Amino acid sequence: MSFLLTLLLLPTCYAQPTLAIPGIIDAHTHTEFDDEPEAMTQIPRTPEEYRRELREAGAVGAVAHTHIDDEDYHDMRRYNVVHCAGVGPRPHYKDVERGLRSGKYRCIKIYLGYVHQYANDAHYEPLYKLAKKFDVPVVFHTGDTYDRRGLVKYAHPLTIDEVAVDHPEVKFVIAHCGNPWITTAAMVARKNPNVYLDGSALLTGDMDDQRPERVEEHLVRPLSWLFGYVNDPRKLLFGSDWPLNDIASYARAFSRAIPREHRQAVFHDNAVAVFHLNRR
Repeated sequence: MSFLLTLLLLPTCYAQPTLAIPGIIDAHTHTEFDDEPEAMTQIPRTPEEYRRELREAGAVGAVAHTHIDDEDYHDMRRYNVVHCAGVGPRPHYKDVERGLRSGKYRCIKIYLGYVHQYANDAHYEPLYKLAKKFDVPVVFHTGDTYDRRGLVKYAHPLTIDEVAVDHPEVKFVIAHCGNPWITTAAMVARKNPNVYLDGSALLTGDMDDQRPERVEEHLVRPLSWLFGYVNDPRKLLFGSDWPLNDIASYARAFSRAIPREHRQAVFHDNAVAVFHLNRR
């Protein structure tokens, strides 16, 4: 019996596994520190809480995504946290270029759905050229949006296929695995050698407080299927989307979908490779 099939048949009451790797990298977080609790999860949005949760999860680094206005950028490189430059409907290309050149940014984040443009809109072409020039990845928000004003048709992961084909030298990351269009996101990643997936925020909150069957159905099983379908352990990255998730409990639940021999890749090595975290 295959590992994935065995995993699907395991009772959800089993103890959650230990990750058993030297340290994880959370490839999808936010540093919107306003000293207020996050509305959905009530997690305090403070730098102290952020660092505490990373420590508790055994994290040795993280990738943080700024929002469109960049007001939530906080230089945390001394804590091994690097930032993506979040761009809106009218990107300031020169600002992004300066940030990439200086090391302030190590990636570009495009908020599909929140911005009413598809990934293959000509508007984004200068950003893809910058990504190639500085050898940094482009991360796309995909799937459900946190804002009712978002238009989810723009957040469907299918148009990323065209972008990946047109820009084979750029790495692209489909955030949230396209949830709920996980099968499409998996297909795009399997087809294109330069497309990766982060499994952040398939559920939100503290996974230890969720019904076990809900975690199994909406997090573990979808990730298990995706991991098996893509059939390349280098393609999936762990991410939490803090503060929408408690990092440690999300990592434990996430790990149940990943064969033990591939957890080092998914929870650490893939983020290092995609985001060039060893680069000074």
